[in-house]
Order: sequence, then C-alpha cells, then structure tokens
Amino acid sequence: MRSAAIIAAIVLAASLASGQTNTTPSQGSSSATPGQKTQTGTPSQAPNNGQAAPASGGSRVLQAKSQEELKAYQDVAAKTEPALVEAGADDFAAKYPNSELRASLYIRAMSLYSQSNNTERVIVTGEKAIADDPTNPIPLAQVATALAESVRDTDLDREQRLAEASKDAHAAIDNIDTGLVLPANADPKRIANAKQTLLTMSYDALGKIDLDKKDFPSAEQNLQKAIDLSKTNPDPVSYLRLSIAQDHLQQYAQALDSANKAVQYAKDGSVVQNVAKQQQGRIQKLMAAASPAAGAPTAAPSPAPSATPGQSPAPSSQSTPH
Repeated sequence: MRSAAIIAAIVLAASLASGQTNTTPSQGSSSATPGQKTQTGTPSQAPNNGQAAPASGGSRVLQAKSQEELKAYQDVAAKTEPALVEAGADDFAAKYPNSELRASLYIRAMSLYSQSNNTERVIVTGEKAIADDPTNPIPLAQVATALAESVRDTDLDREQRLAEASKDAHAAIDNIDTGLVLPANADPKRIANAKQTLLTMSYDALGKIDLDKKDFPSAEQNLQKAIDLSKTNPDPVSYLRLSIAQDHLQQYAQALDSANKAVQYAKDGSVVQNVAKQQQGRIQKLMAAASPAAGAPTAAPSPAPSATPGQSPAPSSQSTPH
C-alpha cells in the first residue's frame, strides 16, 4: 500500500475544511446565529477547534442534535490513536444512530490508520464511513486504493475485493464534484489539487485492478489517466504498472519509456526502482529480439514483474508474458 500518496490526499482534502460551522444543537431547523454565514467542508483529520464536523455531501451543515451529542463527538475527535478513535466512533454510532457526525469520525480513524500503514483497518473504517456517507470521494478513493493494493491471487475473496475496489473507485470519480462539499472561502487551487489527487488515486486503483484481471487495454487507459493527472508529482509505481500493461500489449517502445520514467522517479535503491530496472532490461531484450543483428544470439528476457512491486513476478514461457 503506497501510504504516502494516500496520506497526502487525505491531508490535502481535509485541510480544506478550514471554514467554521455552527455547532449549536439543532432543534429541527437551522441553528445558525442570525447574520452569521455558515460554511461546509470536508471532515478534518484533526479536531475542528471544537466545531462540529462539516458536511461531506449536499449543502447542509452537520449539526449535533444536543449538547451531549456534540460533546461526545468532540471527545472522540480529540483522540490521536486510531484504535481509540475507531472504538469511540463505534460507541458514538451506537449511542447516536441518527447522528450526522458519524461518518467524519470513521474518516478520522481511517486516515490515522493510513498513517500507520494498517491497511485492513483502513478498509474497515473506510467502509463504515462509506455506509454513512456513500458519495464522499475521500473514503471511496481510500478504500478503493487499499483494496487494490492489498489483494492477492491467493485470497479466497479476491473477486469480491476487486469488485468492491472497482465500485468505490468509480463512485469516487463520479462524485468528485458533488460529494466533496467545501467551505465557501476555500482556496480554489487547493480544491482543485485535492480533487486531482483523489482522482489520481482512483484511476491508479482501477489500473491495478485491471492488471490483476489481465485486462491490459483498460489498465493502460486508467494508468495513463492517473499519470496525466499527476504530472507535477509523478508516481514511479504508476509508470511501472503502465510499462507492464504496455509490455503485455507488445507496445515495447512505450513500455520502455514508461520503465525509464519509473526508474527516474523512484527513490534510489528502492524496491520500485530495482523492479523498474528489471523491467527496463526485459523490454530492451524483447526489442533486440524483434530486430536482432545478423547472426547475433539473443538472450531470453526475464518474466514481467508483478503489478505490485515486491511480489514474485508472474511466470512467462514466451517473450510476451501471459
């Protein structure tokens, strides 16, 4: 799981929730102070300075229905240990089953789990957030990425996890302009950056899913979209995966270019860079075999690397991997 990119997306999106919301318990109608302009935003990872969590969908302001509910929310949101936040969110949800604040607590737990690389708890808490707020692209993109990155061929529920990841990624894309409600005074550039990052995550997750399903044309399209969205912050893993897709499609010149960029953008000595270098060598041998010098012997290329760096490469008995 590439947690750094995920955390960056969540921090960026959450940081937009700088507008304050009204925290006066609602009495069945808007509780805004007369003359005060209320604003909405995405849930913040950190406690919102005593404010109730902003809305994550629609034009509403999330409000507690009582001072007791608001205090319970603030007590959970103030915690910094992900397990404590999750447990607190569960208790809060049980005590206040109709509260508008439930999803934001699960999103906070999800983002804290992401920072500690606990993928399975990211999925569990993210799914709870989605259940409460099914159009919010933050947990949708996060869960899609976590599922896509963690699925293995040996998983008994592999197809189910891939289907859920695909559904969530598509939902994040479809709701990027409507599910992410922001403060009225949010910086448009930061809004655009947050949306771009979430879209990048979603398309990259779809590309990984396509590779796992051996749908290489679709993988190439989705990974290219992810790369095009992240030109200012290129991801070597996306380039490596794109190279693998192009390799399977026998687009060797493009595959080599993608592998070269994966090597260029990867951290020196990292697993990603080492795998990308293996992919470079493989493509170069394939290209040489396609137009060998007269009488020159050609060595068999190594198998194409796995879509997830660090996993064992898939076996291949031909120059183009299956």
